[in-house]
Amino acid sequence: MEQVDQKKSLSQQLHDKASKISIGYDIEAHDKHYALLFLGPSLLILSVFVFYPMIKTVWMSFFLTNSLGKPTVFVGLQNYIDLFTSSAYLNSMKATFIYVLFVSILTIVLGLLLAQTASAKLKGIGFFRTAFSSTMGVSVSVAAIFWLFIFNPSVGLLNKIAEFLHLPVVNWLTQPGWAMFAIIVSTVWMNLGFTFLILFGALQSVPVTLYEAARIAGVSRRYQFFKITIPMISPTLFFAAIITLIDAFKSFGLIDMMTAGGPNNTTNLLVYRIYQDAFLNGNYALASTESVVLAIIIAIFTLIQFKFLEKKVTY
Repeated sequence: MEQVDQKKSLSQQLHDKASKISIGYDIEAHDKHYALLFLGPSLLILSVFVFYPMIKTVWMSFFLTNSLGKPTVFVGLQNYIDLFTSSAYLNSMKATFIYVLFVSILTIVLGLLLAQTASAKLKGIGFFRTAFSSTMGVSVSVAAIFWLFIFNPSVGLLNKIAEFLHLPVVNWLTQPGWAMFAIIVSTVWMNLGFTFLILFGALQSVPVTLYEAARIAGVSRRYQFFKITIPMISPTLFFAAIITLIDAFKSFGLIDMMTAGGPNNTTNLLVYRIYQDAFLNGNYALASTESVVLAIIIAIFTLIQFKFLEKKVTY
């Protein structure tokens, strides 16, 4: 009986100590201060560099501004009305949609094909894996110089090949249709390294036993690709599709250095138009309105992707 009583008293003491410890770590009493302490710097940085500019941009879109960006007259939704009745802006929106569509599709398709090719067990395949992902280390300015040389009408590689094959020489960056083609090709090349790398990593995580079982069953390679590979890497494909779409809408550097929005505003995409209106023309109210519209467009397209593509993702 004494041993039983001692065990009970010992367990009671341990329970009391545990209760004191749990009280010492009560979230309501103490931890909220530590949470604010750790979150404070991040919230401060986000507030200064993200939330405040975002709110200020929305606010300025309802005003007219002077050359210094100071709001002068409240005009309500008039800036938005002027924007959507402007043929120049609607042409920029159309060009942006064409650009984003081709860049997104080509980047994902080519990245997947390169990743599938690099997954083959061939001699020297490591060199090609490095080459395929090498564009990740290339800055926008270097890429622009490289493609300016490729598309140069006098000494460019493409026109030299055209001359050798007795084909007509093309002014790639000064003809409207070809300028958009040149920008799309350059952007896809720039984005391909990142897309290839994440898709290649996803392919390496697919269990080999699935392919072995398919081969034993006599399943074709095409069937394996669409029924095994695509479903198994669908989460990564979904992620790559969203990132590629958002990056395509925000493209600026290559356009600025290669065409500056020309010729005849053919490559004057929405982001570049915002830059022109704000920093070249000094119309900060119109640029703020365009920024709000662009943010809404990106949000809508992202939500559409989540609604329709996420259903096909296999987790």
